[in-house]
Amino acid sequence: MLPTTKPRYWTDFINDVSHLTLPNKFTYPFYYQTHPLAVIASEELQHKLAVFHPIDSSISKANNTKQQGRMYGVLIVKNIDGKVGYLSAISGNANEAPEQQNDEGKGINFVPTIYQAYSVSEYEQTMQIDINSINSQITQLSTAPELTQLTQLLTEAEKNAAQAIENLQQQMRENKKARKEKRAWLDSQLSNTDLPEDSAKDISKNISEDTYKDISISLSRASVTDKKELQALKLHHQESISSITAKLTVFTNEIAFLKKRRKQLSVKLQKHFFKQYKMLNIKGESKDLTELFAETIVKKPPAGSGDCAAPKLLQYAFEQNLTPICMAEFWWGAQPKSEIRKHQHFYPACQSKCLPILTHMLKGMAVDENPLLVNPAENIALEIVFQDDDIVVVNKPSGLLSVPGKSIKDSVYTRIQAKFPNATGGLIVHRLDMATSGLLILALNERAHKNLQQQFINKEVSKRYVATIGGSLAQKSGNISLPLRVDLDDRPKQVVCYEHGKRAETHWEVIEPIQEKAQGTVNTNSTKLFLYPITGRTHQLRMHCAHPDGLNSPIVGDTLYGTPADRLHLHAQRLSFTHPITKEKLTFEVDEGF
Repeated sequence: MLPTTKPRYWTDFINDVSHLTLPNKFTYPFYYQTHPLAVIASEELQHKLAVFHPIDSSISKANNTKQQGRMYGVLIVKNIDGKVGYLSAISGNANEAPEQQNDEGKGINFVPTIYQAYSVSEYEQTMQIDINSINSQITQLSTAPELTQLTQLLTEAEKNAAQAIENLQQQMRENKKARKEKRAWLDSQLSNTDLPEDSAKDISKNISEDTYKDISISLSRASVTDKKELQALKLHHQESISSITAKLTVFTNEIAFLKKRRKQLSVKLQKHFFKQYKMLNIKGESKDLTELFAETIVKKPPAGSGDCAAPKLLQYAFEQNLTPICMAEFWWGAQPKSEIRKHQHFYPACQSKCLPILTHMLKGMAVDENPLLVNPAENIALEIVFQDDDIVVVNKPSGLLSVPGKSIKDSVYTRIQAKFPNATGGLIVHRLDMATSGLLILALNERAHKNLQQQFINKEVSKRYVATIGGSLAQKSGNISLPLRVDLDDRPKQVVCYEHGKRAETHWEVIEPIQEKAQGTVNTNSTKLFLYPITGRTHQLRMHCAHPDGLNSPIVGDTLYGTPADRLHLHAQRLSFTHPITKEKLTFEVDEGF
């Protein structure tokens, strides 16, 4: 049966798009400039989302999952009649019905999930029943009154044991002190005679020799008695604790067994689900998720794979014989606590879940080149600011790597290595992001390299950056302290993480506010800043500017955490350090050029 020319989840453009030229190649989903068609489709979808997914702060506090921020996507498609429309999708295995009506009666036709995980086969239902049964048993055991009672008894027994032992140990310390004083008294009753120095002491007339020996023996026996009493007390309490622990172990072992069994069933069921995600491409080739991830480093699909907007959109298009034209994904709603997601901003597809999937799904299509494989600094010269026999200071242009990458070998390192072929050591002492411009020090010998590295470790190097952020600030200066770690689902991006993140601190100062006219009429505010990194974490300045708990304004041109521009407006403008050999204090400054 041939598909209809306008399938169920097709949406016609409300706006006239006939004047727009279709792109020759499909969007490279991991780094792209949003095509005007995708922008218009996104705006039309957002108009409906204003009702379907309201973002009013008072509603967002209602702990309703529908009001949390979400990623949405649009896919511009062409049907077999040559008509252009678009598909819409919501990321995640959402429970929302595919068709949602707003107050105006206009629906949002979200394409369905690729596989409806909980409503298909008898096998899945049986497995889920078994898992639910185990969950129920775990809950019963975990909340059993006897378990609660035993836990309390164990806590009390351990507390009583600790207190009793501490009391006895305190008494033993007092007894030991008394014995020490008595021994000192005994010794004071002894006096030396006129016998030679190495002769034995005589017993004074105050006590007899036998009395002295008897008292000494009794003191030693008292010490032994105290130790035996402590040992007996510890044994008594340990027996009581062991008795309670043995009864508790019956519960904990059973709970641990059930949890292990539940994990085994869950893994088995998840593997089954992943095999049901039969991902298509335009050539009609189908591969399930386990096949697609088998050749990756992680080997197994991460949870949620296949449920992002982009795979859903492409899958439905291929199933309905629609030709994908271009796509875009955007965030709608509240900012997450850790990662950077700004309301209505466009974002590329994630790496961990979508890269293996979309690589397969886009096979056979003409796709835009990956911009990250193009060297934007190929014909840009590397300015040398200072050089002598030991060091080189350069002004790295935006777009040039500090060190060779996987695909692009051209870098500050390779250029300096070619210019100074007799240099020894590692050359590179510190780095700048590819998109960041500014001052870098390189060492031309091992002695200089080791010294400079130590200066960085000891925080003896002073760095100042200039940046332009896309917003205004109420204060003139401040400090930002937000711990960072890599986003495991979307490298190389960073996230704020108070549990596992590394300390990251930045001081900032306003240079001047900037007002520009957009489209000749609207004033847009931006601010030029000095940024002083106290620590040196990956993307620290970019994250501290973009995050809501930082400046809440991304650096202009930040394609990872903000919006694209002519370039990233971040420049390492000043650098101060001690010359590794001459010990002269050196300071260099170069203008930012933006």
